[in-house]
Amino acid sequence: MDKNTVIKAARLAQIELKDSEIDAVKSKMEGIIGFVEQLSEVDTTGVEPLQSVNDIALRMREDAVTDGGIPEKVLKNAPESQEGFFVVSKIVE
Repeated sequence: MDKNTVIKAARLAQIELKDSEIDAVKSKMEGIIGFVEQLSEVDTTGVEPLQSVNDIALRMREDAVTDGGIPEKVLKNAPESQEGFFVVSKIVE
């Protein structure tokens, strides 16, 4: 990795680097890339990709439309309501 690559990456990440910081950032980026390259050495033969690390099935509920069963509580804080609905002022003529 050269200094121009570090400068370009910093610009793309919208990070302002001083000339004195470029070498330190370069060595950190090389360390990160080295770690990622180590991951490619791991044998993943026969390992299926995971959607989640938790092997738990989520509980499913019936997909039904309801009013929530508490319209009085919902409309309690409404400035104005009528027949179980919020009343709003007309904004388009």
